[in-house]
Amino acid sequence: MAPNPGPGVLTHLETLLRETPPDRSGALWRLAEEGRQLDANIVRLAPHAEVAEHVEPDLDVLVQVLGGSGRLETDGGRQPLAPGATAWLPHGDRRALAAGPEGLLYLTVHRRRPGLSIRSVPLP
Repeated sequence: MAPNPGPGVLTHLETLLRETPPDRSGALWRLAEEGRQLDANIVRLAPHAEVAEHVEPDLDVLVQVLGGSGRLETDGGRQPLAPGATAWLPHGDRRALAAGPEGLLYLTVHRRRPGLSIRSVPLP
């Protein structure tokens, strides 16, 4: 078993943004430390880009807006997103995100998915 990673600063948002091309979308940073129990990503959506409507069946997701603007759509309706907004997206609920005219930068955090494993199938 891998040792637990030590606590500490993993990235600085200003440095990350300065070192990343401004037109790059998608995950700009990912939590990748061995032995972690969480997954986390800093994601940038281009202006007017969308994360299509979907349902996450297994994991609750926490979203923290870091920059830009946009909207969140859930079964509860549409809600605006701006820096400082924190959203909880429970597993099993429908959700979609859309970036505003300046794009959307956000952090996601959720429980780590178990890795794929090979299991034997019980014989009848």
